[in-house]
Amino acid sequence: MREPEFDVAILGAGPAGCALALALRGSGLRIALVGRTRDGASQAVRPIALSHASRLMLERIGAWEGLATTAIEQIHVSQSGAFGRTRISRDDLGLPALGYVAGYAEIARHLAACADAEALVSTEVAPEARLTVHAEGSPGPGAVEKDYHHTAIVTCVESDRPVSHTAWERFTGEGPLALLPLGKGYGVVWSRTAGRAAASMDANDARFVADLQLAFGLRAGRLRLSGPRASFPLALRYSPAVAQAGELRIGNAAQTLHPVAGQGLNLGLRDAWGLAQLLREVPASTLGSADFAARYHRTRRADAQATIRATDLLATLYVRRDPLAAAFRGAALTALDMFPPARKAFARRMVYGAAAW
Repeated sequence: MREPEFDVAILGAGPAGCALALALRGSGLRIALVGRTRDGASQAVRPIALSHASRLMLERIGAWEGLATTAIEQIHVSQSGAFGRTRISRDDLGLPALGYVAGYAEIARHLAACADAEALVSTEVAPEARLTVHAEGSPGPGAVEKDYHHTAIVTCVESDRPVSHTAWERFTGEGPLALLPLGKGYGVVWSRTAGRAAASMDANDARFVADLQLAFGLRAGRLRLSGPRASFPLALRYSPAVAQAGELRIGNAAQTLHPVAGQGLNLGLRDAWGLAQLLREVPASTLGSADFAARYHRTRRADAQATIRATDLLATLYVRRDPLAAAFRGAALTALDMFPPARKAFARRMVYGAAAW
C-alpha cells in the first residue's frame, strides 16, 4: 500500500482548523491545512467572547499576541420583567479577566495569518492522509438539528457612558440579549423571534436603537448605533458521528451551538487543543485506526455533551414566558448571587469546560 502524502489533513481553515495546525507545530507530523484562510469581505461585527482558558491555549500556540481584544472583568446577568440577577467577577476565580471579546472575522483572520507561515495551505481537493479532520464549520449529513425558531441580530453600539469591562446578559421575553464590551463600545447579540428580527433588520437606525434600548434598559447608558447589522437563524446542530476510523470532527463541524453563554468557539478551540495533545502521544501509523478515533471520542465526549446540554437548556428555559418559568429563572439567578461556591463553580465551568471538574 502506498504511503499517504500527509499524516493529518485538516479540512477547513477557520479558527478551529488553524488552531489545530498551530498546536501541531514541531510534532513531526506532516500536516495539510485545506481551505481559504482570508476573508476580506465587509460585514457586521459578530462579537465573540473568548474564555480565559482559550487565551491560555492561544498563548501556547503562539496566536494570542497581536489579537485585538477587550477584557471582560465582570458578567452581569438579569431578566426583564421579573426578579433575579447575579454578578460574576474575575475575583471569583482569581483571574485577570473572565474572558476577552473580539470580532469573529478578526479572530479568523488573525489565526489564519499565524497559520499561513506554518502550514501547507491548499484551496484544492483534500490530499490523501492517514487522518482527515473536518473543521469546515458545519456538521455534515446526518446531523441532529433543533430549530429554536429565533434569529440572532449582531451589531455594534456606543454609549453616552464610559464603557466598563462588564458583559451584560439580559434575558428578555423573546430570548437572551448580550452587550459585550468591545473597543469603545459594545458588541450586540440579540435573540428575537424570526418575525420581530426581520422587522428589526428592516427598521431605520433610530427605530432599531429605540427597540434595543427598551429591551435592555439603561444599565449601560443611552445607546447609539455604531456599525451595520447582520442576522442569522439560531439552531443546535451536532454530529452523532464525531469520530470514526480515519475521520474526526472538531469545532462547528462537530457541534454548532446557540450563542447564549458564548460557548461555541471556546468549545471548538478545546476540541483542537485536545486532539493536538492526542496526536502528539501516538505513532503516526495509528492515526487512521478505529482505536484512535475511539480514544478521541472518549476524551472529548464529556465536555462536548455537557456544553451542548447546558446551552440548549439555557436557550430553551429563558424564552419561556409563563410565570413558573420566570420564577424558576429568578430563583436560579438569586441563588447564584447569594451562594459564592455555586457561583464560582458555574463560572469555572463556563471558563474551563469539563476540565473545571
